[in-house]
Amino acid sequence: MSISRRSFLESAAVGISASVGVLSAREATLGGSFSKDPLAVVPLGKHLRVTRIGMGFGMRGWNRESNLSRRGLDHAERVIRHAYERGIRLFDHADLYGSHQFFARALKDKPRDSYCVVSKIWFHPRGLPEEDRPDADVVVKRFLKELNTDYIDLVQMHCMMRPDWPTLMERQMEILERLKEQGIIRAHGVSIHGFSALQAVVGEDWVDVVHVRINPYGEKMDAPAQQVAPVVEKIHSSGIGVIGMKIVGEGAFSKDKEKLDASIQYVLGLGTVDAMIVGFETEEDIDDFIARVEKALVAMTART
Repeated sequence: MSISRRSFLESAAVGISASVGVLSAREATLGGSFSKDPLAVVPLGKHLRVTRIGMGFGMRGWNRESNLSRRGLDHAERVIRHAYERGIRLFDHADLYGSHQFFARALKDKPRDSYCVVSKIWFHPRGLPEEDRPDADVVVKRFLKELNTDYIDLVQMHCMMRPDWPTLMERQMEILERLKEQGIIRAHGVSIHGFSALQAVVGEDWVDVVHVRINPYGEKMDAPAQQVAPVVEKIHSSGIGVIGMKIVGEGAFSKDKEKLDASIQYVLGLGTVDAMIVGFETEEDIDDFIARVEKALVAMTART
C-alpha cells in the first residue's frame, strides 16, 4: 500500500518521539542534562533530538574517501553496526566522505526513524570529482537515493570559512528552506571551518544546527578555545543546535588519554555543545570513547 510523503513523515515523527520519550525519562532519573548516560537523547536545536555521542565519517575525508572506508567497506559496515548496537543514533556524513551508500547497506534492516542522518553539501572547487556544483535541491535528490531514504534529518552547507557566507550562499539557503518546508529535510545549517565564519552564525536565524570545532587545546581550530567558546555560547543561547567536532583533535589525542579525557570534560562542561561527533575507525574506538564520556559524566554529576 502506498502512502504519501506527509503520512510517512508523520509516522516517522511518532516513532522517533516514542523512542526519545523513553530515553528522556531514563535520562531524567539520572540527573537531567548531565546524567550518567553517555548516550542520552538530547535536544539539537528546535527540530531534532539526538544521542549525545555521534559517529562521523570524515576522518581524513576527501574525494569521497576517509580513513574508515580505506580500511575496506566490510570493515566500515561492521563498525557502523557496532555503533548502532551500542546505542549511537547520530550519524554524520558529507558528500566529501563518500559514506552514504555503505552506511545505507549497514543499517538497511534498522527502522529509519530510529536514527538521525546528517549530511553536508560541498560547494568548493576541489575535493570532489565533479567540476560543476549543482544547486542544493539537485544534490539532496542524489543524497536521498544514496542513503535509500525519503528524508534526511539535517542537511548543512559544508566548510563555511568566510564571514560573508550568508550572502554568498543565499540562493542555496533559500533552496534548503524550501526542502525543509516540503518535508524532504527536517533541518538545515552549516559546518564551520573559520572563526570569522563562526561569528557570522550569531543572529543568523536561518541556521538550525551548526558544526563547530572545539577542544581545549585549539587543535585543528582557527582560534583558541577561549575565543571560540563565548561565540558558541551566544549561538546556543539563541536556540541553534551545536554539534562539536575535533573533540579528539582529528586524532591528535587518540594516544594521549589524559588530553582526550580533558577534552571530553571540557566540552561537556561548556553546556553549549549538544552532541559530539567522533570519526570512529574501529569497534574499540567506540567502546573506549563511550566509557570515557560516561566517566566524565559520573564525575560531573558527583560534583553537583
